[in-house]
Amino acid sequence: MSRGRRTPIAGATLVVTGANRGIGLAFVQEALAAGAAKVYAGVRDVDDVTPELADTGAEPVALEVTDREQVAAAARHCADATVLINNAGLHAGDRLVQATDPDAARREMEVNYFGPLETTRAFAPVIAGNGGGAIVNVLSVAAIAPTAFMGGYSPSKAAALYLGGIARAELEPLDVGVTSLIVGSVDTRMAAHVDGQKEDPRDVARVGLKAMARGDWTCDTDRMAIESRARMALDPIRYERGLGRLLFVDQLVTKP
Repeated sequence: MSRGRRTPIAGATLVVTGANRGIGLAFVQEALAAGAAKVYAGVRDVDDVTPELADTGAEPVALEVTDREQVAAAARHCADATVLINNAGLHAGDRLVQATDPDAARREMEVNYFGPLETTRAFAPVIAGNGGGAIVNVLSVAAIAPTAFMGGYSPSKAAALYLGGIARAELEPLDVGVTSLIVGSVDTRMAAHVDGQKEDPRDVARVGLKAMARGDWTCDTDRMAIESRARMALDPIRYERGLGRLLFVDQLVTKP
């Protein structure tokens, strides 16, 4: 596995986007449990923080990733940051070509690709100025294979995967590492309608922080991610066709 800058979690100062619940909240909890010095919890509304996030002691920060001015303000406020966790995401639950809402894919791209791009641009100089650190992008199995039943979500996460690779090359001279996490089905609101095994968000966050500490370029965080990677490597066309057939499973997506 390719590796870059190692960034221990102990003593680090983190900024986590989409921190109110799910995987974002899990990153806050796991980082503090592992000895992080401080965590800034990025939320869209600081007056609407969940009790679970409030209990962590993390500092809520207004951080809507699609708002350039708010991202810039957050970067100024979190001037001691050494780690950025790009976790905020959107799954619109629509098809791509046969969409019922023609703007759904655009919103997914704004949140899932342009959002991390904005935060990376804003926080990379901060992290570099504090002696270096890491950026972690929380992605999806849908980033490594065309996942038809996830509509515009899959292309947006694939774009974010390439974003991570390009950012890694640009930021390496600044001593800022970039780790891309490939995540399977996790027990969050996004996957609430899907049956089957779902990973504990804290397990995913724990694996992700360890990958960052090792300086991993990419990390498959759970069983589904590991198995999906293996199937893609074995027979990518067969795997893609299988994902395409899932488009017609009612529990995954509503037929138009």
